[in-house]
Amino acid sequence: MNRRTLAIFAAIGATTIYGVNHTIAKEVMPTYVQPLGFIILRVLGATILFWLISFWGPKEKIDRKDYLRMVLCAFLGMGFNMLVFFKGLSLSTPINSAVLITTTPIIVLILSAIVIKEKIIGRKVLGIGIGLIGALGLILFGTEIRQDAPNIPLGNFLILCNSIFYGSYLIVAQTLIVKYHPFTFMKWLFTLGILICMPFGYQEFSEIVWAKLPIEALWRIAFVIVGTTFCTYLFNIFALTQLKASTLSAFVYVQPLIGISYAISTGQDRLTTVKIIAACFVLLGVYLASKKPKAKEGVS
Repeated sequence: MNRRTLAIFAAIGATTIYGVNHTIAKEVMPTYVQPLGFIILRVLGATILFWLISFWGPKEKIDRKDYLRMVLCAFLGMGFNMLVFFKGLSLSTPINSAVLITTTPIIVLILSAIVIKEKIIGRKVLGIGIGLIGALGLILFGTEIRQDAPNIPLGNFLILCNSIFYGSYLIVAQTLIVKYHPFTFMKWLFTLGILICMPFGYQEFSEIVWAKLPIEALWRIAFVIVGTTFCTYLFNIFALTQLKASTLSAFVYVQPLIGISYAISTGQDRLTTVKIIAACFVLLGVYLASKKPKAKEGVS
């Protein structure tokens, strides 16, 4: 099996993990672990794993001039991003989360136009509009009565905020990703993430009653730390060595399909008319916004 084929499998693996994570993480919160306390577990666990694996990478130091950018990346990608996502997921449903998370490419496109003045052609503008209509539809009309989803509109809004923070992180982190080895970059990013998340999540983290956690909760926590956080970063890093970023980004279309299928098959969520219509709008919007333009349209 050649390296390109392995890279495709790695990308599929990362997408699959992300897809099922919406349900797996949701089933832990808030019964066993509160969302902000869960973030402390996630960041602490991933930091340890990245420091361990960094011994197989190059010995690099972060340049002093990059300190501020690194801290900003940590706030956007390891702090605010994770905090609002898990809080939003605890208030909303797995299907809503799986759909809304795919707005990230649209957010990146908007931020690229604002920050680095990237040109946006008409079709991409249409895609942005359609995608945002779908997202707003879930936020404004995605109301259900569920014990495990006490405030779905607010939860959906926070999940959308997660896409905004993560999209901002991708823009800010571009120069650092090129400059430093992934192991170096990730170990320091997660280390800073501990300092950022601790004030927000320490109280809920300290309330975890470890002796009363069942095996089911423990393996789900381990999955989020090892799978959703650690492995997905490694899989995506390897995939990027063999695949173009545009090719890798196409796998975003698979994530909601996996997320929705898993949530329904495990009985943790159900489809509604609003969810179906909103999902169609979001996926169509992402497709139009991220589709590579023809030569006559110009490169954007």
